[in-house]
Amino acid sequence: MEKFTAQNVFYAGVAATSIYLLLRNYKKQKDTYWIYTDHDMRNSVTVDRKESPNAPYDHAEVGLSELDAAYRSEWVSMGYPLTHRELNENDDKYS
Repeated sequence: MEKFTAQNVFYAGVAATSIYLLLRNYKKQKDTYWIYTDHDMRNSVTVDRKESPNAPYDHAEVGLSELDAAYRSEWVSMGYPLTHRELNENDDKYS
């Protein structure tokens, strides 16, 4: 019976140590987050200077930087009007 008691105490100690180490690691990583510098466009100066990759295909993106083109595609997907002309056309449609 002593063999099983010692074995149970050993397993309980290993489990307690594992839980302690996991909780300590969780607390360290709780306030940290990863930002991949090559994917984060808002912090990149080169993305704001490069011409839009879709400029040869889309006449609306000529003269826009890559960052501006990304914001534009996001706005278009959400349905924001892009120009005053489009705003006036929408007013004329529903009048």
